Amino acid sequence: MNLYRAIGSIGGLTMVSRVLGFARDMVGSRILGASHANDAFNLAFLLPNIFRRLFAEGAFSSGFVPLFSRRLAAGGHEDAEAFSNEILSVFMPALLVVTLLFEILMPGVLWLVVPDYADTPGKFDLAVELTRWTFPYLLFISVVALLSGILNSLTRFAIAAFAPALLNIALIVALLVAPPDKVEVVRYMALAVLAGGLLQFALCWVAVRKAGVKLRFGRPRMTPAVKELVVLILPATVAAGVYQISQLFYAYFSARLGEGALSMLSYADRLNQLPLSIIGTALGVAILPAISQAIAREDAGEASDVQARAFDLSMLLTLPATLALAVAAGPIIGALYQGGEFSVEDARVTGNILAILVTGLPAYVLVKVLTPAFYARKDVKTPVRIAMAVLAGGVIANFALIPLIGIYSLALVTSAGAWINFGLLFVILYLRGHFRMPGWLVARVSKQLLAALCMAASIYAIKLAAHDYFFGGVLERVVALGALVGIGGIVYFAVAWMIGGMDRQAIAALGRKKVQD
Repeated sequence: MNLYRAIGSIGGLTMVSRVLGFARDMVGSRILGASHANDAFNLAFLLPNIFRRLFAEGAFSSGFVPLFSRRLAAGGHEDAEAFSNEILSVFMPALLVVTLLFEILMPGVLWLVVPDYADTPGKFDLAVELTRWTFPYLLFISVVALLSGILNSLTRFAIAAFAPALLNIALIVALLVAPPDKVEVVRYMALAVLAGGLLQFALCWVAVRKAGVKLRFGRPRMTPAVKELVVLILPATVAAGVYQISQLFYAYFSARLGEGALSMLSYADRLNQLPLSIIGTALGVAILPAISQAIAREDAGEASDVQARAFDLSMLLTLPATLALAVAAGPIIGALYQGGEFSVEDARVTGNILAILVTGLPAYVLVKVLTPAFYARKDVKTPVRIAMAVLAGGVIANFALIPLIGIYSLALVTSAGAWINFGLLFVILYLRGHFRMPGWLVARVSKQLLAALCMAASIYAIKLAAHDYFFGGVLERVVALGALVGIGGIVYFAVAWMIGGMDRQAIAALGRKKVQD
């Protein structure tokens, strides 16, 4: 597998979705501002995504992909297809039960999560209504996670990476056609979430069938294959559950911080998630099958090499994103979101949140790079225990820090927790002999950091020189952001290329391959 090409395919199509997401947020922020209607929608969007990560993308994918890859290698296409059908037949009814329970119990659930919403007339009832519309999204998107796992195992990354773009397209359409009333706008957006999930499901279902895997909804049976997957993913699901509980605390704390807090946190996190999704998630998706197959061949050297190359590539792309967002957080937020109902003060607070949040970005990405080394060896307990300890500590820290620093506590604790998580994962892999940082990797990351510092200096100069442009008209904002990204990118990659901060041979080989294609 060419890691650069795989990441390019996944990351490039993920970028399409993220750009559409920013277009959605730029329109939405101006229409809704940091209002109670926007808070209600962000909560309604958060809850199904919490359970999506709990049941699907995290624990489920980390267990399903290695087992599917193993069956594909040992028993061929038919064995892997039979395994997928057994899992789907149990997975779908379980999701239906969860969805129905939450639809019935939604008022009580939200009363536990955001009781302070009841202090604003109509806010709590609106949140319940919107969440009942968005929660069935969980059904579609969780099956999409299974379908994406199949496609990724077959190294068909493109469709799974592009599918989330359909959700953002549906939301943009909803924003454009909704009546000019904030409550009606968020109702249209809630329906668009459901439509987006259905579109993603349809696209991935067709892609899996074209790949030669014929899925069907059969009678649920606890076969040995299903039991093996359940045993494998149960600890990871518990860990994910602890993390998602922390996300519920995130919503709980934001509700106590006043109107618009959840919206500002969501806008900042969206920018933080951009490099995480494009780089970290793409790397995790790409290297898990490769590491699983190397371990199945008992080739520990190849597994370690895949991990080292992923570490190198992740830092090459993450370090500049981290410093750029930290240095220019305020102007970037202002250029993207400020205007209409989103005030200058809203933009200032959101920029400060982003500047704190991105300090943990390298750690977020490296956690995505390191955890496949555990999952591929069927060790989900170790990442679970680490996640439980770190995230439980984070909840306690927020209780202590919010009275002191308010909304910024949530960003600070999240960032610090990511570094602790990464450090513990790295030390355990090192002690077990599963991963060492070779000398070439240490040298290259050091050079990447030097190049990123040069880039940060250039971005700071642009920030000072073009400050007013970031808050001017549309054309001025486009020019200012273009200069920031363009000049910063040129400086970083030029310096990294000159001092040996990137794998020149791999990039040259990739260029030659594209020419041949």
